[in-house]
Amino acid sequence: MALILLLFSQTTTRALKMDLASLIGMLGALGMIAGTMISSAGSLGPFIDVPSTLIVIGGTFFAVMWTAPLPVFLSHFGAMAKCFLPPVKKMDDMIVRMVELAAIARKDGMMALEGQECTDKFFEGGLQLLVDGADEPKLVKQLNAEIVAMKARHEQIHGVFSAWIDIAPAMGMIGTLIGLVVMLGNMSDPKAIGPAMAVALLTTLYGAFFANVFFGPIRTKLEGYTTYELNYRALVVEGLRQIARSESPRNIQDVLASSLPVKQRESLAAA
Repeated sequence: MALILLLFSQTTTRALKMDLASLIGMLGALGMIAGTMISSAGSLGPFIDVPSTLIVIGGTFFAVMWTAPLPVFLSHFGAMAKCFLPPVKKMDDMIVRMVELAAIARKDGMMALEGQECTDKFFEGGLQLLVDGADEPKLVKQLNAEIVAMKARHEQIHGVFSAWIDIAPAMGMIGTLIGLVVMLGNMSDPKAIGPAMAVALLTTLYGAFFANVFFGPIRTKLEGYTTYELNYRALVVEGLRQIARSESPRNIQDVLASSLPVKQRESLAAA
């Protein structure tokens, strides 16, 4: 019983943290397409064909695997789940903590920053560099190197999703051509031409569906998250640079807050 309650609690927590825009958007798109199919044909049956599914999903799967190293290919499955989870790093929370640490450093020196809590690992690593005596050029160089490496990893994952988007419609077209070849090879029954053509076109439908309804939005969402992470880390680097220069906490807050939306900037100033 306790295990069931624990699992339910974890599931509820994850559901509350989900990005509702992603969830509602995906379900809404699926609902609109399925509704159109049912209203047009009376059921989903005419739009289901196992061979067409195999060539689009299976063929695209293995073709995409060919485009990337295996570790990158495998890691992109985990990235799919992240498009349903909003960024947990909040810029305003980071700025508040940066200002607090700047006040500590200005009052008690850099060594007083050792062991201080930070909002994330990147922030913590940069702060440790300051504690270890790194000057501003070394601090910026090392943190920027981490940012470049992170961006390269993310772009590799985005490249896998781009491959899905490019290859799925092509596989759909290949399936349609296969269906047309089979249909044209059996023209003895004119009544069978229409159904055979319909089945042949299903692979094109499947390819367009997976590319534009599923993998396209996922890639766009992840690219947005990458941009957010890059902006977040750039603010962390700028804040730590200001601390290294012994700038006043107020000036640091003003510099970092200039990157926030107006409402967040006003609430931060009022805090």
